[in-house]
Amino acid sequence: MSTPRLQLCGITKRYPSVVANSDVSLSVMPGETHAVLGENGAGKSTLMKIIYGSVKPDVGTVLFNGQPVQIRNPQEARALGISMVFQHFSLFDTITVAENVWLGLSKSLSLAEVTRNIETKAAEYGLDIDPARPVHTLSVGEMQRVEIIRALLTNPQLLILDEPTSVLTPQAVEKLFVVLKKLASEGCSILYISHKLHEIRELCNACTVLRGGKVTGVCNPANESNASLSRMMIGAEPPQLTHRAQDPGVSVLRVSNLILPREDQFGVDLEAISFEVRAGEVVGIAGVSGNGQKELMCALSGEDVRAAAGSIRIGRVDVSAMNSGQRRRMGLYFVPEERLGRGAVPTLSLAQNLLLTREEAIAYPQFIGGWISVRQLEAKAAEIITRFKVKAGGPHSLARSLSGGNLQKFIVGREIDANPKLFIVSQPTWGVDVGAAAQIRGAILALRDAGCAVLVVSEELDELFEVSDRLHVMARGYLSPSVPVADATVEKIGEWMSGLWDREVQAHLADMEVQVQHVQA
Repeated sequence: MSTPRLQLCGITKRYPSVVANSDVSLSVMPGETHAVLGENGAGKSTLMKIIYGSVKPDVGTVLFNGQPVQIRNPQEARALGISMVFQHFSLFDTITVAENVWLGLSKSLSLAEVTRNIETKAAEYGLDIDPARPVHTLSVGEMQRVEIIRALLTNPQLLILDEPTSVLTPQAVEKLFVVLKKLASEGCSILYISHKLHEIRELCNACTVLRGGKVTGVCNPANESNASLSRMMIGAEPPQLTHRAQDPGVSVLRVSNLILPREDQFGVDLEAISFEVRAGEVVGIAGVSGNGQKELMCALSGEDVRAAAGSIRIGRVDVSAMNSGQRRRMGLYFVPEERLGRGAVPTLSLAQNLLLTREEAIAYPQFIGGWISVRQLEAKAAEIITRFKVKAGGPHSLARSLSGGNLQKFIVGREIDANPKLFIVSQPTWGVDVGAAAQIRGAILALRDAGCAVLVVSEELDELFEVSDRLHVMARGYLSPSVPVADATVEKIGEWMSGLWDREVQAHLADMEVQVQHVQA
């Protein structure tokens, strides 16, 4: 038998409030695509960071190509032939894509050579990106592409992927899988973390399951079902959602001919956007990342107040010039796609992060008179932690100490707990395990059933089909007509993602005209 590419023996890592990994052992062979599966907070990301040298284990040994190694930092990991794509991106906002990639490569390469290499890899793998763009102008999906290209340019022997497809479209995922299968056939070993069980079953030929930081199972995922993998991961199958039909109420959000030029040269112009969201319905917006979703969310949330008068209304009130605080007071609550930095301040506690969007006296009597009751604030944070099953050390836990999925549950819970009149959420279950995803989607449907108007922007088509009543698609700054979910197909939405709806809509209108003429005749 060949020597394992990677062996972990008895890895343990403790933090003050939690044991992230407890006596974890696993082995990855050359050319093997090995899944690491577990619910949010199970210790997967910590284990990957130990392999990559970002975290030092308390106990245990690491062997690479049969040799014991002590990987003290990511630079040493890359020198060994280990590359990693993080779930939370490690990019510098103020420099370009090419400069970010250059930082992790050999200094013998010039920036011009790195730029050419990026363009070649991007074209080869279908990961469209402009090397000259500053990172702060990228959407989350585009940042994901940068991380993947940077890892591929190192020609790794072991590639670690932490939720690599969480913000990629189905078409992009297919292209990425072709790349990964080719890499594996050439001998590259892949450690793959994902909560998308169908991906693991398609791509991986081995799987280690973690629960509570411990190994609870090893299997070949190709021989398992989604249900059996769920049981191994969370001890049960995720609950089935109930999406009952109901008639929507009055218009809560109306966007009329919203035309908004980009704020920077790398943005997307919004072109005559018009749609509405009514009380008691979920409207979904699908689309490839970087097609204007970011600009639309900023215009709706109040972060961008350049919209023309009358183009954005909540109820009958023109809110085009209102800031985010004023819109919140009208009942609009918002979950951005970026958890750390926009959704939460990493260095503040969960209780303190409540102050970001929940400062109004109506929701928190402790604010009356300008005073804050820390006790009541912490009690509310603890209530949200319990209600949304957030794995955290308590209200005092720093936002950055939570796993990505648990922080997402807290942020979504914080906004839902405000009893919004209008709830807008971008990428609601990005990087969230199957149980937590079902919980968040269930909470969205409960809001809808209670009469809230909900707008969901997501690149997860399965998610949009599961929670939405009507769907739009966004492409190149334009918004498609809406289509009832009952009449939508993955193929149709996939075509619309390329901006092909005009031809289809015109054909539909022509058919309707023919039918009318036939009836009249």
